[in-house]
Amino acid sequence: MDKLNKKQQNVITILLEKSDLSSSDIHAGLAKKGEDMALVTTKRILSEMAKLGLLAIHGSGPAIKYTLSAPGRLNADIDAKIYCAIEPDKRYGMSLFNFELLPAISSDILQAGEIDILEKATKEYYRRTADISDAIQKKELERLVIELSWKSSRIEGNTYTLLDTEKLILENKRAPGHAKSEAQMILNHKNAFTFVHENSNQFKNLTRANLEKLHAILTEKLSVDFGFRKKPVGVLGSKYQPLDNIHQITDAVDTLSLAVSRMATPYAKALVALLGISYIQPFEDGNKRTSRIMANALLLAHGRAPLSYRSVDENEYREAMLVFYELNSAVPFRRIFVSQYDFAARNYAMK
Repeated sequence: MDKLNKKQQNVITILLEKSDLSSSDIHAGLAKKGEDMALVTTKRILSEMAKLGLLAIHGSGPAIKYTLSAPGRLNADIDAKIYCAIEPDKRYGMSLFNFELLPAISSDILQAGEIDILEKATKEYYRRTADISDAIQKKELERLVIELSWKSSRIEGNTYTLLDTEKLILENKRAPGHAKSEAQMILNHKNAFTFVHENSNQFKNLTRANLEKLHAILTEKLSVDFGFRKKPVGVLGSKYQPLDNIHQITDAVDTLSLAVSRMATPYAKALVALLGISYIQPFEDGNKRTSRIMANALLLAHGRAPLSYRSVDENEYREAMLVFYELNSAVPFRRIFVSQYDFAARNYAMK
């Protein structure tokens, strides 16, 4: 979808905070945001947004009300830091799983400008890896595995430093003063990435089988049950409550698999898998770790660069994910994804 203009984004912001509003209510809200226009202009904007699928219309005549559709939510340009600064119970986002969200993700979830950045980065990646020697390939693979294992674990609260992680992976030396589980988490990342790198043909699409396989590798020896969970889980710092029924979880994963398969580019496949796994939370633990490795598996399977997330700010990552959980906006995380892919494609040289 093309980038939305300021007026359209203001309409979305108003409807995120309060749904089922009349054109007059939205017109008043736009006036408070400094949009000086006639009511008829507001009605025209609302009509155009409805035609684009961003809004849903209820009622008829003077009783018409507008709500945000799932595509409208997905394209909401939210300041994640400002939103997450509000206490969880006082936020205006949703607390329950939105069943309309995953089926509504369009194949063009990434904008043309974002695709352009990603494709240019991929061309640079191909150029840098065209004549790479086996020795450099091995070193670059080691570097990416170390940095990915470190940062992905750090996002989950792991306290190993990058240097500690390097010693653990290359020399099998555990850092003193750390729980054994922290070292195990990092080693599991290494094993999971090695698996997807060596078996990329198994990850052309997301399936229940390859999803559960990745999760099993990532949670080995961490006292986490394998398979989809049969009990509720909570999300720290969020009002969002993931599905708590294994049948609904299974259906949601199937829906996500279909969503990933219809994406137009490998980048969109990886992005949707990452967001979708994190949103469904199909396992009792290790969901976001699994989502990051699955995204890399999809990228590798389609000849694209994998992400290390080395330069991402952990708080920014968590905030963008919370915005997706509660508001279903993919915009903040899209920015992270595009910037991290651009960084990875220009900083690693492995095939």
